[in-house]
Amino acid sequence: MTYVGSCFCGAVQLEAEGEPEAMGYCHCASCRSWSGGPVNAFSLWKPQAVRITAGSDAVATYEKTGFSQRQYCAKCGGHLMTGHPTLGLVDVFAATLPTLAFTPGVHVNYAQTVLPMRDGLPKLKDFPAEFGGTGEAMAE
Repeated sequence: MTYVGSCFCGAVQLEAEGEPEAMGYCHCASCRSWSGGPVNAFSLWKPQAVRITAGSDAVATYEKTGFSQRQYCAKCGGHLMTGHPTLGLVDVFAATLPTLAFTPGVHVNYAQTVLPMRDGLPKLKDFPAEFGGTGEAMAE
């Protein structure tokens, strides 16, 4: 399956092929600030599964830390994806891929939440252990 998406103005177009490695919600202050919302819906992909198909000249990157390379359209400011080189994954904003059936499996960084979500999904204090976190679950 190939999922097609774009930035807010449509100048940058991208594709994600196959299925994401994981989907869920991030509640960290950094994701909240970047996304402008109380929670960020993520879909994680292997880098080779995601590519810019048009408008690569309009893609800008902001790197606050070495953990996240946030990419957006320089024309409209629309968010596209965030590279996580230390994880070997790319987070394509779930809303950027409108045909992707978003099926979240986990909440990460739930200790920082400002929007409690009672949905029965696992709530991790920070990140899974395999991503450098404690993997510690929190009560819903």
